[in-house]
Amino acid sequence: MPSSDFEIRMPEIRLPQFSRKMVVWGLIVAAALWLASGIYKVEADELGVVLRFGKISDVTEPGLNYHLPYPIESVETPKVTAVQRLEIGFRTVYQGPPARYEQVPEESLMLTGDENIVNVNLIVQFKIKDATAYLFKVRNVSGTVRSATEAALRQVIGYHKIDEALTDGKFVIQQEIQQTLQEVLDRYNAGVLIVAVQLQDVHPPDQVVAAFKDVASALEDKNKYINEAQGYQNDVIPRTRGKAEQLIRQSESYQQQRVLRSQGETDRFQDVLAQYEKAPAVTEKRLYLETMEKIYPRMKKYIAKVGKEGTGLMPLLDMRSVPSAP
Repeated sequence: MPSSDFEIRMPEIRLPQFSRKMVVWGLIVAAALWLASGIYKVEADELGVVLRFGKISDVTEPGLNYHLPYPIESVETPKVTAVQRLEIGFRTVYQGPPARYEQVPEESLMLTGDENIVNVNLIVQFKIKDATAYLFKVRNVSGTVRSATEAALRQVIGYHKIDEALTDGKFVIQQEIQQTLQEVLDRYNAGVLIVAVQLQDVHPPDQVVAAFKDVASALEDKNKYINEAQGYQNDVIPRTRGKAEQLIRQSESYQQQRVLRSQGETDRFQDVLAQYEKAPAVTEKRLYLETMEKIYPRMKKYIAKVGKEGTGLMPLLDMRSVPSAP
């Protein structure tokens, strides 16, 4: 009968034997690799923020740099020159071409200052201006910028009438949104600089688009008539002023001529008066003859026979008016 007792033999495992010298060299290599892990590179569009046990220790410029190996120090390298973009009121579904967009009504619909509903699509561009504040002062910076932008947009649109938002007030609204948004983010110490704010699209809700188009057309007609009236005004007024100036110059010239003529006649009369005082009869006869000399050439003349044999009047032929023979 076989015995129930049996013996289990385990395989022998032989551990490698390391000498003390090998152990020392291994530790040196491990330490060297650990120290070398602190070498890092900061790209041209980045800044390096070095943390020592979680506290900010240094900010490094682009290039090769070194920090104490983990877990003593670590580094964050945010892209400080990259411009980030946020879309408010819509989302880009497909870049295209052609691009496709999806509306987000809970962001885009808002009230204007005159209590009209308007649909606004906005683009915000921002970049990092303070790397340490961007990394550690605000959690979820993009979400914070989005929420602050919505608040600033609704605040500014609420100050303006719908006509301003739809027509010529867009530039002013963009500037006010950018200023308000920057002030809010600076109070949060978010380390963000707002580069640009652009109203991508502003339009009334779809249910009243037709009515607002009629209003816009009426405003365009109004501006057209105003421009035409201003053009007519700019044409007529200078021309009228020119004519008035011409009449004034003609009047002044006529005035000078009349004054000079009157002065000449006065001087001539004074000369005649002096001659008359010296010889009244001679002067009177001379004046009579000069007057007749001026009157007779313009008069039709007749010869009358005086006496019993007179037969009436006979016209005197003016030889100066007879045409010459051919």
